[in-house]
Amino acid sequence: MVENLFPIFDKMLSRKQKEEQLNQHGVVLWLTGLSGSGKTTIALQFEKRLHELGFLTQVLDGDNIRSGLNSNLGFSVEDRYENIRRIAETAKLFAQCGVITICCFVSPEIEMRENARQIIGSFDFYEVYVSTSLRICEGRDVKGLYHKARAGELKDFTGIDAPFEAPLHPDVLLNTEGCSVDQSVDQLFTSVIDRIKIA
Repeated sequence: MVENLFPIFDKMLSRKQKEEQLNQHGVVLWLTGLSGSGKTTIALQFEKRLHELGFLTQVLDGDNIRSGLNSNLGFSVEDRYENIRRIAETAKLFAQCGVITICCFVSPEIEMRENARQIIGSFDFYEVYVSTSLRICEGRDVKGLYHKARAGELKDFTGIDAPFEAPLHPDVLLNTEGCSVDQSVDQLFTSVIDRIKIA
């Protein structure tokens, strides 16, 4: 019951104290795009770049979260929204501790991502659209999911029999068809480094 909850937020160390200790500002980079677009590949390379520069990061990836925190959720519309809600709440906690949090989730609906933005807070939320055509993503098919979807073994798969709503105004647009992973990481780094550095 809500009346029996006694939050201690006012007694905890402040976000400012934690960010000063880490010498960085917390932020959530929300990478969205089709399966196979390169979200996780870019995130891992980006994390490595930041780590080499002394920044503390955390990557939250769809498969990892689905095998742990959200292992009790399926793929119904309700469960997909709950999946994103939990992820957003988790990412918010990391950001408030000063951690640069890199989220890799298809999150195919605009409303879904806007819900995440509202939970995390607009100031901390950077929507990064990893734009890659269905043709390229399906050609990669690194997990064999497109093959299963085409064969009818996987229902409501985004891009095949379920829609992907591209961000209308992403904070960062990474068009991976015309550039390498390193170039995408460079672009992302340039876009956010002033936000995460403490002057």
